[in-house]
Amino acid sequence: MLLTPLVLIATLRLCYGSPSYHSLGGLSEREQDAALERLSKEAVYPPPPPPQMVFNGTKLVNDEAHPWMPLREGDIRGPCPGLNTLASHGYLPRDGVVTPNQVITAVQEGFNFEYSAAITAVYAAMLVDGNPVTNLLSIGGKTPKTGPDPPKPAIVGGLVTHDVFEGDASMTRADAFFGDIAGFNQTLFDQFVDFSNRYGDGYYNLTVAGEYRYHLIQQGIATNPNFSYIFPRYFTGYGESVLGLNLFVDGRDNTTVVGGKKLDMATAASFFRDSRFPPDFHRASKPGGTDGLSEIMAAYPVRPCRNLDGKINNCVVHEPSPTEAGGCGLYNHFIDQVIALYPNPKGVLRRNLIVQMHYFYLLFEADCEELFPYGRL
Repeated sequence: MLLTPLVLIATLRLCYGSPSYHSLGGLSEREQDAALERLSKEAVYPPPPPPQMVFNGTKLVNDEAHPWMPLREGDIRGPCPGLNTLASHGYLPRDGVVTPNQVITAVQEGFNFEYSAAITAVYAAMLVDGNPVTNLLSIGGKTPKTGPDPPKPAIVGGLVTHDVFEGDASMTRADAFFGDIAGFNQTLFDQFVDFSNRYGDGYYNLTVAGEYRYHLIQQGIATNPNFSYIFPRYFTGYGESVLGLNLFVDGRDNTTVVGGKKLDMATAASFFRDSRFPPDFHRASKPGGTDGLSEIMAAYPVRPCRNLDGKINNCVVHEPSPTEAGGCGLYNHFIDQVIALYPNPKGVLRRNLIVQMHYFYLLFEADCEELFPYGRL
């Protein structure tokens, strides 16, 4: 079902925008060649994704082999509480600079996130926010640890880059218009707690998720003159709303999300604020990540829109929703974004982009035709 790839990508907060790809960032062809020559010295051929983990039931993940540690100077964290937690416990490199395979393994081991979706999600992140040549990605902001940048208009800005992998109407992170988009926002978390008290008897559940998601959209429209909630952020925002219910509730609780699974506020704070597994935390009992998504989308149907002309309460319907575009529409749109960032790749950059775009395609292969904008190897 094409709904699945559309929403599972949301777990890593896929929120790319639409940069123009008519400019080569002011670089001459000679300058691009020189940049690629420097890059080729640090090139890494993207290895195939690691195998799916053998045991996919629940187990203790806050264990002695993965203790929480405070940040050291230079460690990077970003807008995704799940990845932040995995890094703070050593499932990912603690400095916050990762390879795709490290993420694929970590999200399975730490959260029991669905395997094929993990592959697609991390390569989506790599292609728009990572360094395709060095095969490195920052889970937060831009860093020299990912190696020399490819020629512009490539960004290589890490997951914190607004409107590329991060978007408006986050549950506990501010809109870019208001400042810090990576750090925990206490005001938003207080709203999260308030909605959980009002609609969930002190717990975050599916009812709360629908109410709070709608509130965040309306709040953004009314307060952020640059508010944007369009394809694909429109879909990933909803996916974000069910993430905590699917992955942040202890796996020994066998209640389904639709059947009433609930997240307590202490556990929510541990993940969202502290990037920390609660004591004795067990991962989800089966692979997944998006149960309940259809229900919260149906609670308050809204159209994708963005505030125009720098005015609040001016959210103009922008385009069809992802459900209307379909899974292949999402895939094709994403490939356009890669072309926008890499309009004329050469050498090892072209090679790695072809390989990484194929890995991204794996979740769509049953329904969509693979695109080869840079040819084949």
